[in-house]
Amino acid sequence: MQLAASPYGAVLRSPALRRLLPGLALSAVGDGMRIVAVSWLALDLAPPGRGATWVAVCSAAAVLPGLVVALLGSRPLGRLPAVTLGTADALVHAVALGGVPVLAAAGLLDVRLLAVLLGVASLLGPWGSAARYTLLAQVLPDDDRVAGNALLSTVTELGTLVGPAVAAVLIATSGPVSAFAADAATFVALALAYRATRRLVPPPDAAPAQASGERPVPTGAGAVLRLPAVSGVLALTFVFFALYGPVEVALPVHVREELGAPVSVLSAYVVAFGVGAVLGGVAAGWLGRLPLWPLTTGIVVGWGLCLLPLGLGLPRPVSLAAFALGAFVYAPYLAVTTGLIQRLSPPAVLPRVLALRSALLGFSVPLGAVLAGPVVVAVGARTTILGAAVATVVVGLAAAVLGLRVSRRRGDVASPPAAPPSPA
Repeated sequence: MQLAASPYGAVLRSPALRRLLPGLALSAVGDGMRIVAVSWLALDLAPPGRGATWVAVCSAAAVLPGLVVALLGSRPLGRLPAVTLGTADALVHAVALGGVPVLAAAGLLDVRLLAVLLGVASLLGPWGSAARYTLLAQVLPDDDRVAGNALLSTVTELGTLVGPAVAAVLIATSGPVSAFAADAATFVALALAYRATRRLVPPPDAAPAQASGERPVPTGAGAVLRLPAVSGVLALTFVFFALYGPVEVALPVHVREELGAPVSVLSAYVVAFGVGAVLGGVAAGWLGRLPLWPLTTGIVVGWGLCLLPLGLGLPRPVSLAAFALGAFVYAPYLAVTTGLIQRLSPPAVLPRVLALRSALLGFSVPLGAVLAGPVVVAVGARTTILGAAVATVVVGLAAAVLGLRVSRRRGDVASPPAAPPSPA
């Protein structure tokens, strides 16, 4: 199929995105390198017998400060242009991560400083993610945004697959500090890519003039709560990803302890999921002209149904095929819901909403995983997966029914709802 006939043609014809995508791809590889390099360097620097503790501390430091900044929110950050936000995040990453090889060369690096530098690097992470999707919303029309979101998600996913392999080569030949140096360089490239787009991105649409006595569009802490449709998307997303957390915990336990199977079986499930997710992410580009809220709830229900064969203990070929199909169904979720958020959010609050979404995603899967631990002990891994599957289907159906009820109250009975309801 020719590029012009594909949904990605319009995305790649955007001058701003053509300049930004190479930088995003490089920084995604850097993110993948950091997954391996953080734990390896923490183990090198930690005192004897404290390696596991410091791996956990450094891993948390690489995520939590940014989530806290996003959840607390900041009016100044939310008001910055997308290009400025993205550049700032890239430069903070470059400086903080570049500090690792500099301090190591000076003989000053220890595991505590490593944790501090990782925390500094993460400070604007959710805002950087928000910046790229805000920029995309500014340069693409509504019908092309799901394809654009899908392309960004696929680039990120591929980068995190390639990055660990690159890190393994660098660590084997030059040590883990070299992986941090390369990671910092990828964020310099991203900052330059953002700079190259600054004259190509139009300013956000000006807010409509306010009539006398009319409330202004909120931009502070109440911004999201005063957008009930957006709150509905965020609430469903949080629950959906939290219900994925138990699968991450229960699947290895099910394979090893309940099935007594070798690690190759677990690898088969992981590979099946990865292949399905990549194909589903690419296919997401063709979904942008469908009603997005029914599509969103359909994805939730579809993923839950695809988990049922694994939870019911059906033969392995059946559960493997269903797991791959589930990943194919699951993969477009972020591209589709990002398109919904871009459509429903006023331009003035879009970066804030997207940063909050990144923070909620950062908390939801770990929360689901932590809560799943005692459940796996109590009822078993397969039953936990079955419970997560059933709960996911119920949540998706409930969201779909709520959407239909809201649509009927608005008198739009003839067509499915395009926008979600507010959370109950």
